[in-house]
Amino acid sequence: MNITLKQRELSAVNPQFSDDTHPLLQRLYLLRGIDSDEELVRSAKGLLTYQLLTGIEQGIAILYQAITTDANIIIVGDFDTDGATSTALMIKALRSLGLNHVNYIVPDRFMDGYGLGENVVRRAAAQQAALIITVDNGVSSHAGVALAHQLGIKVIITDHHLPPAQLPEADAIINPNLTDCAFPSKSLAGVGVAFYFILALRAYLRQLNWFSQQGLAEINMANLLDLVALGTVADVVTLDKNNRILVHQGISRIRSGYGCVGIKALIDIAKKDCRKLSAMDLSYILAPRLNAAGRMETMSLGIELLLCDDPIRAKQMAQELDLLNNERRDVEQSMQTEAVAYVELIEQSLPDIPQGIVIYHPEWHQGVIGILSARIKDRYYRPVISFAQAGDGVLKGSGRSINGFHLRDALERIDSLNPGLIDCFGGHAMAAGLTISEDKFSDFKHCFEQIAHQMIDENLLNHVVLSDGELAGELFTCDTARLIQDGGPWGQGFPEPLFDGGFRLHQQRIVGEKHLKVVVEPIQGGPLIEGIAFNIDIQQWPDQSVKTVKLAYHLDINEFRGKQTLQLLIRHLWPL
Repeated sequence: MNITLKQRELSAVNPQFSDDTHPLLQRLYLLRGIDSDEELVRSAKGLLTYQLLTGIEQGIAILYQAITTDANIIIVGDFDTDGATSTALMIKALRSLGLNHVNYIVPDRFMDGYGLGENVVRRAAAQQAALIITVDNGVSSHAGVALAHQLGIKVIITDHHLPPAQLPEADAIINPNLTDCAFPSKSLAGVGVAFYFILALRAYLRQLNWFSQQGLAEINMANLLDLVALGTVADVVTLDKNNRILVHQGISRIRSGYGCVGIKALIDIAKKDCRKLSAMDLSYILAPRLNAAGRMETMSLGIELLLCDDPIRAKQMAQELDLLNNERRDVEQSMQTEAVAYVELIEQSLPDIPQGIVIYHPEWHQGVIGILSARIKDRYYRPVISFAQAGDGVLKGSGRSINGFHLRDALERIDSLNPGLIDCFGGHAMAAGLTISEDKFSDFKHCFEQIAHQMIDENLLNHVVLSDGELAGELFTCDTARLIQDGGPWGQGFPEPLFDGGFRLHQQRIVGEKHLKVVVEPIQGGPLIEGIAFNIDIQQWPDQSVKTVKLAYHLDINEFRGKQTLQLLIRHLWPL
């Protein structure tokens, strides 16, 4: 894979920051297209109003009728962290109203597939559901909605995924990506949509003086923000201004010790300090453990953890998730080894690797194929779709893409040119899922490679790493690292600052079998600094003949026995 280091370009021309904003942060914000303090507001008062969401009033009216009749309400979630946090949020909020019949169903990844499928609707009917509310799914569930109506069940869809040309005939659909929705932030995660739905419900009940009439405290929306932060970061949605507010508020509550018992247990099992939790920790430390439930077994364990109020039971469940995550890593590593060997065979038999990679093995675990696609995509920098057996002659695929290649659009194009080749599909630009018949795998592989060849310019295959430039020697301090961390939350669409520069290489050694530990000194002047590069190519490093290197790195703080020191998290390194 060719990696090109390129410095970010300033897009703002008339910055309007106050003197309170540190010059380094001003520079970093400008490089991300932000030119004023107003765009950096992190107070909850800066959130967009729920009234801009199409269909929300209709949905609230239906929900209110169910509340007043004490009807059976079933929340139908999804088997990832966004789905788990969305489900837990809805359950917590509705149960706080004193409702007696609020439960959830999370589809089984292996038996039910994604979304409001007919199996899930039948399970809801068996529980005498009068109302189904989907979270983080449903906008493409035509058959499930139709069956629910046949069985006399009303359906409210809350979702954030891109809608199909024809929507299911649900009783209400709340999704910022509907074509007629005026909500400015199209990047809400599923848990964000669920949060706004409950926010609207609280406002409606306030107007009716419902809380005082029932002798109940109002729903405390702040108590739900830890779930919103976790689900939003985990789903890798763009951290626009509205999402940054939601994530900042949620992380602030967790840091202050007000996170829910389940999240605290996840933090403890990962041996992290909640007072220093960052958005990156949510993404790389907590979410994988929660996701492991949905990947390896059922997400019910993750949801029950988020709903749990007993610290002892929560600790037990967090330990179970930790074990599942370790199992997931082992399965993923085995699958990745097989997949790399497969692609290497392609390299040997063809002059070039195809623009798009499609891989399948009958023994692969379908809960891990999304991660597998991400790993292979990172290694070869091409869009990848990995398939696994889903039973009854059906293959389930999960894909990950590169910048400039819209994966869902590519699948839609294949589907329109080859009717019947794909059973169903959905997703976004960077990630998508689909199912096909096993006997059509070769045809699909051929079509995807063709479409990728047509849509991908060779220049796209050069992995461009965007840098915030060099860091002056006097800024290599823990204070600078704290300043940057507090300047976030950083994430998708608002990337964590990445710097580059030349360094003298004083020490280098392998730790933990495949991580490179170094001691470096900035060539332009500065202190000796420790750094670590994870999952390094041990065929290339360490190399004692290399005395100077070019690094692309994040600033981090390493704490050992109460002492804090600056550390470089090295993302890329090149000999000089």
